[in-house]
Order: sequence, then structure tokens, then C-alpha cells
Amino acid sequence: MATLRDSTVRNLHRISLDKQREGRVPGLYAAVCRGGGLAWGEGIGVADITGDRAPAADDQFLIASNTKTFTAVMVMQLRDEGRLTLDDLLGDHVSEVSHPLTIRQCLAHISGMAREPLGDVWETLEQPDAKELRRDFDDVERVGRPHERWHYSNVVYAMLGQLVEELDGRAWAESLRVRLLEPLEMRRTTVGFDDGPRATGYYVAPYDDVPRLEPVMDLKAMVPCGGLASTAGDLARWSAFVAGPPAELLSADTMEEMCQPQILLNTQLWTGAMGLGFFLMRSPAGRTWVGHTGGMPGHITGVFTHRESGTGGIVLMNATVTPAPDALAMELGDHVVEHDPVEDEPWRPGTELPEEYRPILGQWFSEGHPFVFSVAKGKLEARIDVPAAAKMPPSVFERVADGVYRTVSGRERGELLRVTRAADGTVTKLNWATYLFTREPIAFGEHLDA
Repeated sequence: MATLRDSTVRNLHRISLDKQREGRVPGLYAAVCRGGGLAWGEGIGVADITGDRAPAADDQFLIASNTKTFTAVMVMQLRDEGRLTLDDLLGDHVSEVSHPLTIRQCLAHISGMAREPLGDVWETLEQPDAKELRRDFDDVERVGRPHERWHYSNVVYAMLGQLVEELDGRAWAESLRVRLLEPLEMRRTTVGFDDGPRATGYYVAPYDDVPRLEPVMDLKAMVPCGGLASTAGDLARWSAFVAGPPAELLSADTMEEMCQPQILLNTQLWTGAMGLGFFLMRSPAGRTWVGHTGGMPGHITGVFTHRESGTGGIVLMNATVTPAPDALAMELGDHVVEHDPVEDEPWRPGTELPEEYRPILGQWFSEGHPFVFSVAKGKLEARIDVPAAAKMPPSVFERVADGVYRTVSGRERGELLRVTRAADGTVTKLNWATYLFTREPIAFGEHLDA
């Protein structure tokens, strides 16, 4: 476990204890992780009310809809393998589906489909098996138009699990084991509880303080949308994967794509959006946290990652009614990022300055704004030279041909930079995404009058 300042540890304890007391949660395990391990973790209360043992980092909790992030990653792995496209219809791969739903819509909860499978499943606690799920899916109502608004759908994610099974030719759980759990060494992440230590789930009624035991459901074919159990230790590894996936499991570009907003969760608040399988939440401190929450009878959980710093907040609670797990996970993570930040690497000099870049370097102007072009680690970079952009990453270019460069990251990603040179090699102008860049600031059209 990494070392945090004593003051940081005290404050994390206080935040967690206050939430456990206010929410009357029998047992809570709260953690902050970095680099695949726990930087801090603490159990408060009890894992089971028949004893006095506090929840531990190796206790399993039902992580419920956090499972959806694993399903989404497997769908994107299949996309990267060329087995599907995000614009494919779900029915292109799962023959029982006639609803015209694209895979992108399914991943981002913008398909308009109803939330649950047929039947009052949260009253009966009976979930469909695969045969029933497939048979009945076309009878599930489409309650909204696609892309009109965000509408959460468990049944759609269950069908994405069927998609994984169809394309991988094996059970969803086996695909998960081979594709993610074994490579990431997540040994205590299982479908339902394993035989190891676990937290028992309870319901605490509003007008008394006696916890009632909650049932453990058999999710059957709904497992891909919410059937996993896991531990804080394993979820620290998952948070590290979200921050920076190993290239052999998922490309960095694909994870970045998954973390791009597809739709706002709430058009009044504007503090959260949905990516491809991940919630993108804006904390009060102004940071974006990527992750998911989960709720099953007796278990409420949240795992959120600040990808820029590689910091994750993990909250596991053994109660049906609890404080908001996303807000608590972000509060814990924000506190560490703010008060115990990862130390920056020392500046190190580069080793090369390509000759073709020399005449480009320095200040240029476009639309009246100053831009600075520079070289770092042999790469051409550019950033707008205004205070508001000081902390934004630069645009980085790669050579396409003589005098032509592609923006591979940052502002205007994907656009071309074209360099015009005089006969003596002097650079006379730049065109970036077609916009004119000159050494001196000029008005639009001023160069046409020269």
C-alpha cells in the first residue's frame, strides 16, 4: 500500500466515518487506489452483524452494475478485432433481436429501450434465463426515441452479454475470465460470491436500527449487466486498467473513445454524461471521474477513476440504502489528488530536433490568437498561448509527407497541418484545419489585399 500523509489518512477516515454514520450503513469499505494497488483503504462498521469484524480489502461485495463496464470493454475488444462495428445493429449478431438498435446506442443507454426484461422482476426477484431473455426481447417496449435522452437499460446490457457469447463462441463468464480477469490478475472477481470472505447484505429501515438480511439473487442471463462480486483489491486493478489499459488488452485510443461523452445524464445539472459503458462524472472540484455505480439488495458500490492522475476512488457498502457511492468515491479521490498528488517526473531533455521543424518553431497567429509551436521528445507540438489553456495538453503532430502533418492528439485531433515554404526553405505560412497561421497577427482577408 502506497504511503499517504498522516493528515490525508485522517481526513479520508473522517469522510468515510461520517458517511457510514449518516447513512446508517452496517459495513463500509472505502479506498483510494493508484497504479493497481491501494494507496489507502479502511473498513468501518461490520462485514456481518453477527460479529464485529470490519470489512476488509479482500471481502467480496456484489458490485452489481459495475459489471457493465466489463461487458462494455469486451464489446470494444470485439470491435477492435474487426468482429463488429458500433453502427451494426444488435440484430446483425443476435438473431432474435428485431428492434433496430445500434451497438453504440446499447452501450451508451441511448437506445430508448425499457429498463428491465418482461415481468415484474424486481418484485418476484426472478430473472430470465438466456432462452427466455432472447425469446422475449422483441416484446420489451421501446419507451423513447434513440438518442432523444439517456435512459438506463439493464435488459439491453444483458443482450450485449448475448452478443459477446455469439461472437466469442463461449459463455460470457468464460470470455470475461480469459479476456480480462486472468490477464489483470483479478482473482476474486466472480459471478456471484465465491467461497472466500464476503460482506453480508442488509436493509436498514428508516424508523428503526435493526438490519434485515437481504436475499442473494440468481441473475441468470442478466449477469452481464450486474452479476459480478469483487473486492477492493481487485477493483484497484480495474481502476488502473481504466486509467491506462495494457495495449495487449485494449488500445489507449479505444479507452479514450469509451470515455467520450455520448449524452448528458441530466440536462438540468450538466455534471454527468454517459460514455460507451462508463459514467463520466464532474466532481465539485472540477475533475472528471470515469466509472460506474452498482446496486443490488444489500450492496451498493462505486468505482471511479481520475484517468489523468491514475487515481481511483472505491466505495463498497453492505446496505440497500446508502449515501451516493459515486459522490463518496469522487470525494475520497479528489481529496487525495488535491492533498497528496502524484509527484511529477523531473523534466528531462530531448535528444533530437528534426531540421524540418526548425523554421516552424515559435509564435504564430490565427484568428488574432497567438499559438506557440515547439518540439518535445522529437515531436512537433502546438498550443494556444492564452492563460485559460495553460493546463491543457498540447496538440501533437506526426509527419504524413513533406510539409504535411497529422494532428494525432489535442486540439484539432485528426486535422492536417500544411506548411508552405519559400524557395530558400523559409516557412511563409501554415494552414491548420485550413485556418491560416502567420507570423504577425492580421485580420481575416488582410493577406488577400497585400
